[in-house]
Amino acid sequence: MASTDDKGRAPCVAILSAVLDMEYLAVAFREAHPGIDLRLGEELGALDQIEAVVCWFPPHGLLARMPKLRLVQSLAAGIEHIPADAELPRQVPLCRIVDTGMAAGMKAYVCWAVVQQHRGMRAYVASSAARRWEEQPIVSPRHHRVGIAGLGTLGMACAEALAAIGYPVRGWSRSAKEALPAGVEGFHGAAQLDEFLSGCDTLVCLLPLTAETHGFLDAALFAKLPRGAHLINVGRGDHLVEADLQPALDAGQLSAATLDAFSQEPLPPDHPFWGDPRILVTPHIATRTDSLVIARQTLDNLASLRQGRRPANQVDLARGY
Repeated sequence: MASTDDKGRAPCVAILSAVLDMEYLAVAFREAHPGIDLRLGEELGALDQIEAVVCWFPPHGLLARMPKLRLVQSLAAGIEHIPADAELPRQVPLCRIVDTGMAAGMKAYVCWAVVQQHRGMRAYVASSAARRWEEQPIVSPRHHRVGIAGLGTLGMACAEALAAIGYPVRGWSRSAKEALPAGVEGFHGAAQLDEFLSGCDTLVCLLPLTAETHGFLDAALFAKLPRGAHLINVGRGDHLVEADLQPALDAGQLSAATLDAFSQEPLPPDHPFWGDPRILVTPHIATRTDSLVIARQTLDNLASLRQGRRPANQVDLARGY
């Protein structure tokens, strides 16, 4: 963990976001390093003292004005919001957070999202509110196929959890994955995408957002799913072509969508997804990283750079993750 540099100076870290209140992180950073020089809000002080920034949609052009910047640390696993800044100093290492604890939250959310639609739980909530004893059709989990696009740490964890409660699970990734969990069938590459999609009664998107996966969830993809499929997006908002979703629902190609990530967040009050009974909106809460994990990973990465070592979880900007 970064303590002081060779001149005895405490680390100088800025917390930046153009869209979120980041004050909640301050307590964790001060707990992780009581002597830290922490900058947040609009008063950042002298920009030439800042060594590291922890950010989520940082104001464009600001990082380029920090001549001693050593580290750009995303608040989460996603980093696509940072290279969107045309003035980003690309020679500065960019790192993402990797939190094994996030898997528990994501597994819980994805299993809930699959089950609540497959078992008709929203209809039961309505029946309960109306005091009606009504059964919905019951289909065994073994007859409901779940596909997961994206077999990284979170995708693998969700695949294993769904297989453990009886769902036939298939996963798709850009390249072949070894040692898949029991009960999970693997597909990879463009050549196997259509075959993968054809067996997804529910499709879960957990892909990284890259130039290749931007707009991945579009009308052409929906047409390759079994009719009446359920879409769950817990990846990034820009995976989904929003204009294609409701026409697919209207046509019956999709029966429902559970969405936790959006191109614009918060989702505007006048957005057409609000109020559509076929679309369940949650406010990007599928899983969260503990603030102390963010603080410790940031300070450890800064310490590595001060010592001339490569930081953990550095992003390859050419690949996008």
